[in-house]
Amino acid sequence: MLAFSFTVFYALAAFDGPRKLFRDADTGWHIRNGESILATGRLPERDPYSFSRHEETWFAWEWGADILMGAAHRWRGLRGVTLLFAAALGACSWLWVRLTWATGGDFLIACALASPMLSTANLHWLARPHVFSWIFLLAALLAAERDWGRFRARHGLAIVVGSALWANMHASFFFGPLLTLTYAAGSWLRAHLWETDEAVERRRQVWLLWAAAWSAAGTLLTPYGWKLHAHVYGYLSDRELLQQIGEFQSFNFHVEGASQILLALAVAAVGGVLALGQRRAEHFLLAAVVLAMAVRSARALPLTALMLLPLANGAITQALTGWQTARPEWRARLDAFFRYSGNLRRLELGSGGYAWLPLVCLAAYCWLATPAVAARTGFPMDQFPVEAASALEELPAEARLLAPDKFGGYLIYRFNARRKVFFDGRSDFYGAAFMRRYIRLVQMRPGWAQTLDEFRFTHALLPNDYSLVDGLQRLGWTVLHRDGTATLLARQAVSARG
Repeated sequence: MLAFSFTVFYALAAFDGPRKLFRDADTGWHIRNGESILATGRLPERDPYSFSRHEETWFAWEWGADILMGAAHRWRGLRGVTLLFAAALGACSWLWVRLTWATGGDFLIACALASPMLSTANLHWLARPHVFSWIFLLAALLAAERDWGRFRARHGLAIVVGSALWANMHASFFFGPLLTLTYAAGSWLRAHLWETDEAVERRRQVWLLWAAAWSAAGTLLTPYGWKLHAHVYGYLSDRELLQQIGEFQSFNFHVEGASQILLALAVAAVGGVLALGQRRAEHFLLAAVVLAMAVRSARALPLTALMLLPLANGAITQALTGWQTARPEWRARLDAFFRYSGNLRRLELGSGGYAWLPLVCLAAYCWLATPAVAARTGFPMDQFPVEAASALEELPAEARLLAPDKFGGYLIYRFNARRKVFFDGRSDFYGAAFMRRYIRLVQMRPGWAQTLDEFRFTHALLPNDYSLVDGLQRLGWTVLHRDGTATLLARQAVSARG
């Protein structure tokens, strides 16, 4: 509970969650979609937000998370959404600590690893559904670490329910069955590579295989059935599309603060190697796969911190406590360290803490309600067209607005589908072909003017540093509004009519 409480207030205060949780515009359409589902009682089947692909088939695959976000917004606006995600991040830290204990990790080593964990995970601390998926992922890891004995009906029911909830929250649901299969493969390797109790390993393999099967079955319990799996596979296998999405690209380790992230990767790698020597083949396999993902895509870096650091803690603790060849003075120091850490752990176990949960959330709510914090809660004005949106109110309803995807999600939130957008962050919906045309337009590549005419834009709302702002002005477009973030332009004919 201390980890939960610290994470909540770190996210709200030190991290500046009331602003930084909203630095991704996709939050906007998630909130509005959730509110729409709550109001109508139906999932959207056609796109209600854009004019470029209006009424085309849309998979709202994260509808469960959208409902939570919409309900929180109905309750207390963006303040409610902030509290929801701060609590979710706190739950991730709570599960992270529980996973550390499940793998035999040490108390003080866990405290030391908390800093690189938070520094790496907060790369993707956003008010978006993937945060809820971290909770499911850590819960699945905890379940895989435990020896449940024989597979029973209640195990299958719990797995099906959890997998179904996960599948309706976020597209990462496929990690559930893959994770249990990885643990089954590790158990099989342990039985074949080392001297071990084959009966115990066989029973564990059976449990894990059944768990994988029930987990896969649970993922089918969505309004879309198997079509969701086909859609997710098509999206994740579209290399041309993923190459255009920033969060799927490799992380730049030269930026400020990257040392903590490098430390997390190094500790995870050390833990994976040690795990193999300790016959924990499943931990080695998991470390190899997740580290490969993290090097390839920045989006997987938080998974390294959340999944692998607790496993590494367990491996490092076992290696140090079993280091019998150490010099006597070092052995004595290590024994004293682990004895002291164990005493702290016993104090922690005796403190309980569950009763503090509502008090922590109440304190966070009161802090968010203070005028100074409430005034700055929401989409950052230096990143989104918060000021320019007032000027958009004066445009005719039929205006066709050219705006980048970064602005699209915010505009969906601001106008709640009353003003259709050209493009937003639903890259799986728009597809690679649309993305190519969009990039050609905003980067002013050959043929960009034809694309401008094809979509019949009447106005443009663009970040001030876009070259397209000057390009449109050279074509005769006039500036209607300009602030420190964005410029609103009108096409010459439209301006003349005005």
